[in-house]
Amino acid sequence: MSTTTAGHLIVAQLERAGIKRVYGVPGESYLDVLDGLHDSTIETVVTRHEGGAGFMALAEGRLTELPGVAMVTRGPGAANAFIAIHTAHQDATPLVLFVGLIPVADRGRESFQEFDINAWFGSTAKKVVTLDDAASAARVVDDAMFTSMSGRPGPVVIGLPEDVLVHQVATGIVEPRRIAQSGPAGPDLDLLESALAKAVRPLIVVGGEGWTQDAGAALSDWAAQHGIPVLADFRAYDAVPHSSESYAGFLGYGRSDANARRLDDADLILFLGCVRGDVLSDGYTRGLEAHTVVVNPDADLLGHFGRVDQHITVGAAAFARALATVESAVQPTAGWFSDARTDQIKFTAAQPDGGTGVDLGVVMGLLKQELDDDAVLTFGAGNHALWPARYLEHQSANSLAAPRNGAMGMGIPAAVAASLAYPGRQVISVAGDGCFMMNGQEMATAMAYGAKFIALVVDNGIFATIREHQENHYPGRPSGTHMTNPDFAALARSYGGYGERVETAAGFTAAFRRAAASGLPAVLHMPQDPATRSPKNN
Repeated sequence: MSTTTAGHLIVAQLERAGIKRVYGVPGESYLDVLDGLHDSTIETVVTRHEGGAGFMALAEGRLTELPGVAMVTRGPGAANAFIAIHTAHQDATPLVLFVGLIPVADRGRESFQEFDINAWFGSTAKKVVTLDDAASAARVVDDAMFTSMSGRPGPVVIGLPEDVLVHQVATGIVEPRRIAQSGPAGPDLDLLESALAKAVRPLIVVGGEGWTQDAGAALSDWAAQHGIPVLADFRAYDAVPHSSESYAGFLGYGRSDANARRLDDADLILFLGCVRGDVLSDGYTRGLEAHTVVVNPDADLLGHFGRVDQHITVGAAAFARALATVESAVQPTAGWFSDARTDQIKFTAAQPDGGTGVDLGVVMGLLKQELDDDAVLTFGAGNHALWPARYLEHQSANSLAAPRNGAMGMGIPAAVAASLAYPGRQVISVAGDGCFMMNGQEMATAMAYGAKFIALVVDNGIFATIREHQENHYPGRPSGTHMTNPDFAALARSYGGYGERVETAAGFTAAFRRAAASGLPAVLHMPQDPATRSPKNN
């Protein structure tokens, strides 16, 4: 019987699972895995910070059909990666994190970089496993992949004691388990139809992972045919094509007042791939009285608040395809459907913000004309994200990577991962100055691996979201929210990328085209009036 090491077997199992790349910062605690990657078909993307590695893996899990994979070392490395685990948990995104650990014999001695992996990650990951049995390496990897994608997707953490990795084991890998993609049962559809037939103000809210182009189009076409508006959950804007007559905008931070009222006025809400969570419901205050149907594979409906009249435990895409074959007797009240679309068109008509510097309202209108239908958008957290969420359109599935848990620093790593996963697609990142500085060093990773994207860095010199809260609760007393920023264009050029400062909206289009023509990861440094907080309402 041929043998190999546990570390090499881990790599072989990842290859069998179809993983194309792993993101990580190297560490002596998992040297044997790194050695296995040396001759592997898997590309090892070396990042400049473990947080960047985690966010890149998160974006890959969001944008593709497989979990993203990250690798970090023990103690400090694991701590730096934790932000991605929390984001993957709250966002319900499949991710597998490998963490190198101290040798087994050193446990409990407060040895160098020792930490309790279960205590750290146990409350946030779907599963935490330590590979104490080298012979189980392939099975543990397969189980992690399956667990991260099944039910409610999420992160799985695997601890790798460095001495266990070099143990000799049999070379055999295991056949990957597949996630069942069953559709809804006939009685489930019949029960839903009986509720729809009684509804006069029905509403569909889409979200979560696993949407495909055909499923999103099928659902939006069915909804348009039956006069039912479709809203997207917070930062799940790419589930259905925005060109559909049924798409009426989104919920959560930055949503329109019209959609907040619509959520309250609905007498039936079909949550498809998401739940009635905190952000979607404006802090558990909206949409609470409607007849509620939830389509979600999570048996526990983690994060859902309020009534559940029917729970169909299947994936959103499979359900959408099945629903598209159903002819419903639903008859929404006059104006319910048309008003929703009219309100959305009005809300997304770009308006000038006014003030000094670059006017983002105008820029978004110009950027919209430059975007391909399958462009991928990324951003982190902050007021800068309000503009792309409101004004830019998604016509393709898997075209948005942004944190639903409000984690800053994701936009640039996500842009790197998006470009590597889809090298032929246009990738745009809208970044705040604070958000960019948290992981902007991943421009170096982009240069190293040929990732191409254009980052619009909005520079207002403040943490605008927190400053806005201060203005509301502690007027006239700003504290801890000022920033001193670098020349972002020069910083991009120092990495070998393209950088240009854009002083006004009038110069944006030409600068954007120059950035695109450069063929490099690019930064457009756009100063914004620090008094501007959000897009103007029409």
